[in-house]
Amino acid sequence: MDFARHFQSQLDALKSEGNYRTFAELERRCGAFPRADRHGGPEVAEVTVWCSNDYLGMGQHPDVVAAMVKTVQACGTGAGGTRNIGGNTVQHRALEVELADLHGKDAALLFTSGYVSNWAALSTLGSRIPNAVIFSDEGNHASMIEGIRHSRADKVLWKHNDWRDLDRKLHATGDRPKIVAFESVYSMDGDIAPIREIVEVCEAHGALSYIDEVHAVGMYGPHGGGVTEERGLADRIDVIEGTLGKAFGCMGGYITGSTALVDFIRSFASGFIFTTAIPPAVAAAATTSIRHLKASGEERAAQRANVALLRKKLDRIGIPHLANESHIIPVMIGDPVKCRMISDILMQDWGIYVQPINYPTVPKGTERLRLTPGPHHTEADIDKLVTALGALWNRCAISHAVA
Repeated sequence: MDFARHFQSQLDALKSEGNYRTFAELERRCGAFPRADRHGGPEVAEVTVWCSNDYLGMGQHPDVVAAMVKTVQACGTGAGGTRNIGGNTVQHRALEVELADLHGKDAALLFTSGYVSNWAALSTLGSRIPNAVIFSDEGNHASMIEGIRHSRADKVLWKHNDWRDLDRKLHATGDRPKIVAFESVYSMDGDIAPIREIVEVCEAHGALSYIDEVHAVGMYGPHGGGVTEERGLADRIDVIEGTLGKAFGCMGGYITGSTALVDFIRSFASGFIFTTAIPPAVAAAATTSIRHLKASGEERAAQRANVALLRKKLDRIGIPHLANESHIIPVMIGDPVKCRMISDILMQDWGIYVQPINYPTVPKGTERLRLTPGPHHTEADIDKLVTALGALWNRCAISHAVA
């Protein structure tokens, strides 16, 4: 086989469809977020970032930065090994205690990313619980899908956010062990699951409930415990999974649950056992970020105000965006080539960075710009973004109706 020709033909197909991905080369400025320097062109240029998952700018909070620097100076950079072999530190344990407390659970377990925590936890539960069936929301993230696939357990898909469909399918499965996997905030449409109804269905069928809160931790609830905290449901969910790489501004993933469940995952999950631990400095910074957001609602309040303001201004000029209850604003374009083109023009002509979201991240025909206003965007930033989108909408002949 001519491997090089095969690789190139596949890449050429992506480019012709408008789905080839290019990355902006950015250098963030500590203390100036959402400003960044863009490299890779004829000269370095300033851009305003509108698509970061560092939703609250905590990756540049002075206390978080100081905690990381202090720990690097005290302990060095890497962890030096897996948690089982030389990589277990006081910083890791302190972070796990903080995470368990955040969600009102007995225990927590760290992973190198939110992707890995979902993959490792779901694959372990599905493979180590005899005759288990995993019920997966149709909108679940790729990390959950991969974990379920790797478990080789039987899988049943239920309609997105449709707890009645879940109820019917749980009932039809009989008395086999059941695991229900779903998310709180879905990252591309920004919709929020009917968590109470799903939990009640799980309880009625004796199913183990597993919720992914990666886009909600730090963002919702009086202490940043996510939508499950906001709605008073955390104690009724068996596994709450989250990330340190979004609103907490660091890196890593985790699960929380009962002592026995977390120890079970710790003891059997290959994605935990054979992976080098996150650096102690990252753990210390994440602990500081969580503690700050437990006590401070200022960042969340400012972020929500900017979300409401941006939505209002988009509505005023007729830019279509999906309605939802969350902090994510999907601006719908519906064409991969135009989506890429608008993103490029925003960067080149306006100094606005927002990455196009195309297939396979979203279904074909639903291509979009995914905007994530943060507490540090100014009203002038918002006005500039809205003005730019208004000019480009007519120039590129984009529909003013939501697809």
